[in-house]
Amino acid sequence: MSSRTSKREKRASDVGVVFETRARADGYRLIAGLDEVGRGALAGPVVAAAVILDPEAPLPFGLDDSKKLSASERERIACELRQTILAYSFGVIAPEEIDRINILQATRRAMLAALESLSLQPDYLLIDALQLRETTLPQQAIIRGDAISASIAAASVIAKTYRDGLMREYDTAYPQYGFARHVGYGTRVHLAAIAAHGACPIHRRSFRGVLPAV
Repeated sequence: MSSRTSKREKRASDVGVVFETRARADGYRLIAGLDEVGRGALAGPVVAAAVILDPEAPLPFGLDDSKKLSASERERIACELRQTILAYSFGVIAPEEIDRINILQATRRAMLAALESLSLQPDYLLIDALQLRETTLPQQAIIRGDAISASIAAASVIAKTYRDGLMREYDTAYPQYGFARHVGYGTRVHLAAIAAHGACPIHRRSFRGVLPAV
């Protein structure tokens, strides 16, 4: 067995439906997983996804926290998910709003917006790390939920592939920053581009790395 194979098998076994099964045992039926991507980026929006899995459908092989997956794995898994999930939606908060209210509040707003956009009304929420006190829906915040809950992992992958697509579009508008490569995160290449060209309209001007050095 190759090291690559063993890693893939471990990844597939880490994510499961224990939390979903417990919620269904308590009488809940439409369980939404929520996660966000882009929280630590220097540019672009923060994006949250809400996903309601079909409990009768098989999970895509390798489903995991999107950060652990290659770009090709994420795209494959997202494609498979979109064919089977009962409902999914996005919440997108723009950089200027992030600067105005801070990234934590922007993350919460993105999750709430994703919830409000779902075509099916969930009756239970599984959320990566956060409690959403702004909604009365029963919920469970799970630390590292995107690595252990299938619903949250699915939201992670769906949100990540959607946001990466947005950043590729921004790369066309602002090619000097390399957004298609680093999708807004503070890589050496990105920081060098900010130093050379200054901030563009999608940069988060309240973030260290974008703020002028003092």
